[in-house]
Amino acid sequence: MSVTEIKPIAMPGTHQNFLKFFKRQQEPAGAKVLDVGAGHGAFSKQLHEMGYQVSACDLFPEIFHYDQIECKKVDITQPFPYEDNSFDMIMAIEVMEHINDHENFFKEASRILKPNGRLYISTPNILSLKSRIRFLFSGFYYSFQPLNLKNYDGLQHVASLTVDQYNYIAIRQGFNAAEVEIDKKQSTSRWLLAFFSPFLWLYPKLKKIGQIHNTQKLLLGRLLLLTFRNNPDA
Repeated sequence: MSVTEIKPIAMPGTHQNFLKFFKRQQEPAGAKVLDVGAGHGAFSKQLHEMGYQVSACDLFPEIFHYDQIECKKVDITQPFPYEDNSFDMIMAIEVMEHINDHENFFKEASRILKPNGRLYISTPNILSLKSRIRFLFSGFYYSFQPLNLKNYDGLQHVASLTVDQYNYIAIRQGFNAAEVEIDKKQSTSRWLLAFFSPFLWLYPKLKKIGQIHNTQKLLLGRLLLLTFRNNPDA
């Protein structure tokens, strides 16, 4: 596969939308970046061409096709093979839903990030109205489906976490709470919001829940784009 043919594994539009979001952060060129779950190398290539010092890792490094960067074999549920304070940023695009040990991931990410380094994550938004309706009728959130119980290749979506669950884990492991953005608004969730909005704010008991789970971003967004800062004072 030639460099020009490297294609993302993630669903269509994910890398493009994440890249637009990332460019708005104005991270300085030359910063050291680790691309976790790098896949074919499509996003590693984009980061490299933007002037970042990029390292890559994946459970299956043999599928990585960008020869300007070495991709290490790493199981991110185990200790990472990198020194403390090695990176300014870590990217995990559509990775979190594939693992079941998030405590270890955030612990190791905090260790290898420099103080105030950033961890960028994209993951399916299970709290969108489209996802909630899907769960109501099927028992599965948006982007999730019945698991193949004999398949342990790491490619299935095995973990569905909410923003407050990510924050709970991240803060325990030395990060600040996430800054939350979305990649785009789902059209299905838009018209569902028009129908359900009176009910979402009907009961006073839901006020606290609404502040966490019923923000417009979470009700409408397709993917969560989360930014965690490594807190040196944690």
